[in-house]
Amino acid sequence: MLTNIDINKMNRLMEENKDARIIISQLLENHHTAVSMIAHEIRNPLTLVSSSLQVIEAQHPEVKEYYNWKQTMEDIQFMCSLLNELSTFNNGSTLHHSFFRIDKLLKNIAVSFAISLDSEESRINFSSRISPEIGDFTGDKVKLEQVILNLLRNAKEAVKEDGVISLSADRENSHIIIRCSDNGCGIPDDEIDKIFDPFFSHKEGGTGLGLSLSKRIVESHGGTISVLSSHKTGTVFTVSLPV
Repeated sequence: MLTNIDINKMNRLMEENKDARIIISQLLENHHTAVSMIAHEIRNPLTLVSSSLQVIEAQHPEVKEYYNWKQTMEDIQFMCSLLNELSTFNNGSTLHHSFFRIDKLLKNIAVSFAISLDSEESRINFSSRISPEIGDFTGDKVKLEQVILNLLRNAKEAVKEDGVISLSADRENSHIIIRCSDNGCGIPDDEIDKIFDPFFSHKEGGTGLGLSLSKRIVESHGGTISVLSSHKTGTVFTVSLPV
């Protein structure tokens, strides 16, 4: 898997040399295609195995008492999730543009997230402030929704039962600024520079692809994503998108 450092070096080389740009672009395309194909070929039979085990569990509930049955099911679900995210990660730079009201998209995301908290009877205090002045936007609506939902889910996992999460969006000059903040545990100082690297996760059971994919999607829109974090005050992720 290519790291952010590898990609940055290749981007600089492509800027400096036209021939290198053509060659590297083709190599990257082949790389992404190969990884996605491998993930797809593994995921299909693994999904069948998972389905078969679920049928067995439904027909023979006593298997739940077998030694390591629960761990085996959890491991298979983790592998399925990892392969799904790996396939999505390799397509993160491929955008399907449309013209839409980004304030409406963000409000819908906020409402959906609030409903999910209510359905879980969560005591998390969630608030949103979406400026109606941010206007229309051209980009990949589905992938941007994926980015915001990922940030909100991360915030939810970081806070305590009675924690606080907020989502805001404003227009600042020629950029749309989206902030997702929480008062959770924060990110350790020795890990914060690595959180956007593929397969790095400070969460138990995490795939380490969520934030890396979010970064790839945001940068494909010409934007940036950054983070400020402290164990005392929590974490703030900021997404900046050019209009």
